[in-house]
Amino acid sequence: MRTFYHDNQPGDCRLPHDSGETVSPDQLTSLGVIYYSFPPSSPTSAIQVEDLAKTRHYTNRDEITISPAAMGADYENKINMFYNEHMHEDEEIRYILQGTGYFDIRDAQDKWIRIQVEEGDLLILPAGIYHRFTVDRDNYIKALRLFQNEPKWAALNRGEDTDANNIRKEYLRLRLQGFSDQMS
Repeated sequence: MRTFYHDNQPGDCRLPHDSGETVSPDQLTSLGVIYYSFPPSSPTSAIQVEDLAKTRHYTNRDEITISPAAMGADYENKINMFYNEHMHEDEEIRYILQGTGYFDIRDAQDKWIRIQVEEGDLLILPAGIYHRFTVDRDNYIKALRLFQNEPKWAALNRGEDTDANNIRKEYLRLRLQGFSDQMS
């Protein structure tokens, strides 16, 4: 995983858009983001992912492959949908099995932080955080998605109604507290 501020320059969202300003792991933690590295080639990684799933009560999972071959003619529409700024009412948990991509999240000043993920990265975004996702220029990523309840992907695009959402308000409250009791 590599983290940096997005340069906010126009252009293909699949480009790095690296401003040159790095973001520390502590900064991500202060936003409620949790990161692990479980290289799939390691014999203990599957056990570690399973232990994490049990600890955080993730009872369901599926795999998603984002690529032109997997999504066909709908690929560009899906990339655009994932790249619209949104939040979820549940944690977003992604364990990258193959490929690379970018999660962009909003910091406390509403600036974009870009998180470059690759094989072996496991990222947990808290419920209520504004974010977006894209693959990189290789146009391929395969990830394991973990869920606490039934698998779902319900995006709430940013707007006045979403800003007033109770899950969003709880995220902001926890962020002000520094997520001290949420980071296990």
